[in-house]
Amino acid sequence: MSLIDVEDLRAGFPKAGVQAVRGVSLSIEAGECVAIVGESGSGKSVTARTLVGLAGPGAEVTASRFVVNGGDALRFGARDWRRLRGRFAGLVLQDALTSLDPLRTVGDEIAEVLTTHDVVPRTARKARVIELLEAVGVPEPEVRARQYAHQLSGGLRQRALIASAIAASPPLIIADEPTTALDVTVQAQILRLLAARKAEGTALLMISHDLAVVSAVADRVLVMKDGVIVEEGATGRVLSEPRHDYTKLLLAAVPSAVSRGTRLSAIAAGGIALRTPLPERTVDHAAPILAVSGLSAAYGSRTVVDDVSFEVYPGETLGIVGESGSGKTTVARLVLGLLEPASGEVRLGGEPWSGIRERARRSRRSRIQVISQNPLDSFDPRYTVGRLVAEPLRGAFLERGPSRAVPFRNGSSPGVSSGDGFPRGRSSRNGSARGVPTENRPSRGVPTENGSPRGVPFRHGSSREALFDRVTELLSRVGLPADIADRHPRRLSGGQRQRVAIARALATRPDVLVCDEPVSALDVSIQAQVLDLLAEIQAADGTALIFISHDLGVVHHVADRVLVMRGGRVVEEGHVDEVFFLPRHDYTRELLGAVPKLVSAEP
Repeated sequence: MSLIDVEDLRAGFPKAGVQAVRGVSLSIEAGECVAIVGESGSGKSVTARTLVGLAGPGAEVTASRFVVNGGDALRFGARDWRRLRGRFAGLVLQDALTSLDPLRTVGDEIAEVLTTHDVVPRTARKARVIELLEAVGVPEPEVRARQYAHQLSGGLRQRALIASAIAASPPLIIADEPTTALDVTVQAQILRLLAARKAEGTALLMISHDLAVVSAVADRVLVMKDGVIVEEGATGRVLSEPRHDYTKLLLAAVPSAVSRGTRLSAIAAGGIALRTPLPERTVDHAAPILAVSGLSAAYGSRTVVDDVSFEVYPGETLGIVGESGSGKTTVARLVLGLLEPASGEVRLGGEPWSGIRERARRSRRSRIQVISQNPLDSFDPRYTVGRLVAEPLRGAFLERGPSRAVPFRNGSSPGVSSGDGFPRGRSSRNGSARGVPTENRPSRGVPTENGSPRGVPFRHGSSREALFDRVTELLSRVGLPADIADRHPRRLSGGQRQRVAIARALATRPDVLVCDEPVSALDVSIQAQVLDLLAEIQAADGTALIFISHDLGVVHHVADRVLVMRGGRVVEEGHVDEVFFLPRHDYTRELLGAVPKLVSAEP
């Protein structure tokens, strides 16, 4: 008997006017791994959550047949679902830090499942918690059980979440993006752990946008788009001989050595996903725009960066890879001037960047900008998109004389309808920006982007209208409409938020962009769009990129040269093809060996 047997499942949210799942049929047998893949908003997670009664408030669920653990799920009440969760199905979600209770220790979190489902006697629970942590490969389980989620690394948190999911020995584990944002070595450990549970007879339902991960674990694949399954079948067949155009486009969007120099956002033509060439870019080797020499840093008594040196040239992309804790992000903070090195030097544009006072650095900060992994965490939630993008420009737009057209002074300006001081994305009948009195607005003699020096896009005396025009231009450049300026980031999709982050970073026309895991949390199609966008910007502006990522396929696609870091040191460096195809260091070979292989035919 199937653990899950569903036919024509539909899940919608009538009040929001959204039909998230439309006519999905699937079954899951014991010991089988079924994967659901597709881009954000395709209905993957809603499908998985509906199977355990967590479709969400206001959800309306119907089906021709909805059998869960032998019972008619359409007749289940809240108490029935609570009995099933944990005992019949364990949940492993994407972000263990938000899934685990910050006020309870990891041991208490796991013990809750044992208590709720009366798995073992009270006196045996502590020992069972230690056994579960050992079973998922957590070192020093007695110590870790007494720690809180924020005290663990990403890999250990994910293992603790899996321990909680398997505590009641459920016959089914639902894993929703269980390895997203984990480095390749930790990802490999989690996949081995899930594969071991599968070998013991546990069924897996895996939700993932990583087709290589799916290729390594799943027996069957369901491809979802707009709430509908557009293709399904054995994993090897679907990934090597896709039949639906959408599946072909998903596979074409996977970055690798083969995709270098081409757009990942392929075009479907005649049943084939066609990749088109990226615009050509040139690297100016005359002088490095960024030079790092003998850089070291420590947190307390622990050295986190040790004697790191490299140079980056205009138009070049330098990739930095390594597992969590290798020092990649600390190097980024040192390069950005957010952390002072214990020793060594950073030079930007041939001039000292480290070892100087912030006041001396401030006038040049516009020359180096950052794109972070999760823009939502780095954006001020009170700001609209317009204000976020305009903020780096505010110094250049402040009027010297008294005027009501001064943006961002005291948080707002008279005559402006929005509380954030940024004009709304609309115009009055005479074409002027609302909130900018025509009589106060200076003439539009504003230098064009191509005519202004880097880091100084506009001069003092420019008007509020010019600021609005500049923000609109930046949003357009990253493929966003002007009216998105009125919205808050929390109301945008992940891909839209990352585009806003890129627009904000481009505002001052920087020489160097530091990209710290900029696409790790994005699905494969949105990732493809963002990577194509960065390539276009780099080709047009000659911007240098420092690209930090745990995804070696992404780095191989975008980078010219690569640094491999371990324990704060660079253990190998060179041209990306040389390092990835002919690695010299054992650690580099270990990293490459941990990458799951996508078994598919190249388009």
